[in-house]
Amino acid sequence: MYSPPPDPDTEQRMRAHHAHTAKALDVTVEPGAEFWGWAGRTLGAPARTATGAPAWLRLVSAPEDKAEGKLWDGALDAQHAFGDLDGHRPALLAVQDAIVDTTAYRAELSVRVDDPVLSDDPILQHGLQLEDSWWTDLTGTLEKVAAVDTGRVAVRQQYMERAIPEFLGIPAPAVSCWTTAHADVHWANLTAPLRLLDWEGWGQAPEGFDAATLYAYSLLRPDTAARVRAAFPVLGSPAGLAAEATVCAQLLQTVSRGDNLILKDRLRDWSEDLCRRQP
Repeated sequence: MYSPPPDPDTEQRMRAHHAHTAKALDVTVEPGAEFWGWAGRTLGAPARTATGAPAWLRLVSAPEDKAEGKLWDGALDAQHAFGDLDGHRPALLAVQDAIVDTTAYRAELSVRVDDPVLSDDPILQHGLQLEDSWWTDLTGTLEKVAAVDTGRVAVRQQYMERAIPEFLGIPAPAVSCWTTAHADVHWANLTAPLRLLDWEGWGQAPEGFDAATLYAYSLLRPDTAARVRAAFPVLGSPAGLAAEATVCAQLLQTVSRGDNLILKDRLRDWSEDLCRRQP
């Protein structure tokens, strides 16, 4: 999704360092298609390598003392753990770190995905016609992700124990199995043919977390929501209850803060169903 540029000073610094990094990595930035992240924290743009291969150059910034941890290392950790997932994940080609004054910068050069995302918004608000093979690729890719062992954590038990009672009114369901999740599977992170984008926050989560996330962002389109449930039988099962409750609580929390209001009624309906399923 598009975000406007940040304040002029941050914008100038980010542009200057993005250009410096492009020169250092021997890539040429293509003009006219840059994308800013929240508050100017990231700046991405299409580029070409010295051999002419299409690439994407993304610059991340943070205060020097905050340049660590799950989000900072997500893309690099994902490259080490997953590679390109048989072509379904854009491979990371190079990383360059720098510190200027008290700001840390990380440049990530990745294979470019030219296919558009399936939705400009994480919440699907239009019909989709996806081949059965796309769904097979998605379920197979997420199965491979789930099987990878990691010490990274996407969802904490403490959060579940606090948020699920607060926003659903039930105790946090027991987690029967923790698996590795992408943890941000929504329609603005997916393309057709299948590419799964944005690997900053991946880590351990209750089984079915990615399926529940995609289902949540499909609630305005009952036909697609039903297709998600058909593709992921864990949804609606006892094994998936903890993941569903967690995702529902997360999004109800965002609603309480004034975000994702368009989902409010559907999330309430889902939470009532989850309450009925609670043992």
